[in-house]
Amino acid sequence: MAVLAYVPRIPRLLPLKVRNVSRCIQVQSLHARATEFLQIQDPDLSESQRTVREAISKICLDFPDSYWAQVDESHRFPTELYEALAGQGWLGICLPQRYGGLELGISEAAVMMQTIAESGGGMTGASSIHMNIFGLEPVAKFGTEAQKKRWLTPLISGHHKACFGVTEPNTGLDTLRLQATARRLGDGYVLSGQKVWISTAQRADKILILVRTTPRDRVKRPSQGLSLFYTDLQVPQVQITEIPKMGRAAVDTNSLFFDNWHVLMEDRVGEENEGFRMILQGMNAERILIGAEALGLGFAALRRAALYSNDRYVFGRPIGQNQGIQHPLADSWIKLEAARMMIYQAARLYDQGYTGGEYANAGKYLAAEAAFEACERAILTHGGMGYAKGYHVERYLREVFIPRIAPVSREMILNYIGERVLGLPKSY
Repeated sequence: MAVLAYVPRIPRLLPLKVRNVSRCIQVQSLHARATEFLQIQDPDLSESQRTVREAISKICLDFPDSYWAQVDESHRFPTELYEALAGQGWLGICLPQRYGGLELGISEAAVMMQTIAESGGGMTGASSIHMNIFGLEPVAKFGTEAQKKRWLTPLISGHHKACFGVTEPNTGLDTLRLQATARRLGDGYVLSGQKVWISTAQRADKILILVRTTPRDRVKRPSQGLSLFYTDLQVPQVQITEIPKMGRAAVDTNSLFFDNWHVLMEDRVGEENEGFRMILQGMNAERILIGAEALGLGFAALRRAALYSNDRYVFGRPIGQNQGIQHPLADSWIKLEAARMMIYQAARLYDQGYTGGEYANAGKYLAAEAAFEACERAILTHGGMGYAKGYHVERYLREVFIPRIAPVSREMILNYIGERVLGLPKSY
């Protein structure tokens, strides 16, 4: 597995002799970074994936773990990373070239997001740009040419920041029962309702929001009656309240309350009442990307644990020589690699036009669980120091809960596999 590393306190390269462990390992002390690198090829990556890995790695070198610890502590958005990625066009990695994007696939985007998380940025670094990668997929596929020019170009350049509004307090994952409404009025719609768990809403200029335009009892199918809008967010009719949370403090998460919010007709994406069908375009992509981000965090934790266990001597020998340390870490590498292979397979299938969700869901499930275990083991490997912020693994553990919960729970993934793959009765 290719690993971009920021390693604390150890002025030497990681001595792990395994295939694909590291493309670019940078060694740093707590106060200074060395300039030595170890280059290893990744035979399982395509040439375009390898190019993305190298380019994103170079950008991430300017953002060590100390940077991520600082923005987490100060609750400050990682603007510098956002602008560095925007400046080289990476915010539009999957969007069309004619609007400034790179027009690559989810396969390349997964490598990008894994690399950012793996560099030490974790879910904070990944979440700062996550919406850009998959969020406007409905606009790219169903928007008019005028809408694409008006919306995609400033998003890709970094001049506009967007967020995604689907989840509501009273419906959770039951998207077909959304209660926020949009009623026709004059030259547009009036929106009223609530949304919750909306990342980056404090900073976002725009929101892609799904609301009900026709009551459930007036549509032929439950999936009808929802419409999708992409519109200005920072308006007086929208009250944005940040939710204090366990980790990823640098990227805000919010609840939204809105009433009499006027949205122009030209801000509706696609046909009225067909919004749910359109957001399905991005759901598998989001699961793949979240899974890749979890992988990055898991590999970052595993790397730190391996380096610490080589450097930490107790009773005259490195603790990594003890199988009680060595075996759990080896087990985590195996599980992370297995999850990575499924995530990358899901990404390839998505790029080839496959619409089934079993691989995207299963890959996200495996990656989140493997990453959580790796982060927990990293703390336990460090012993008491794992609880100290200076070694960063406690931050990794706080952030790794995110892919276990979002965008869909482990239990709902198991329900999906049980019903859609195994043919079992629907359980909910």
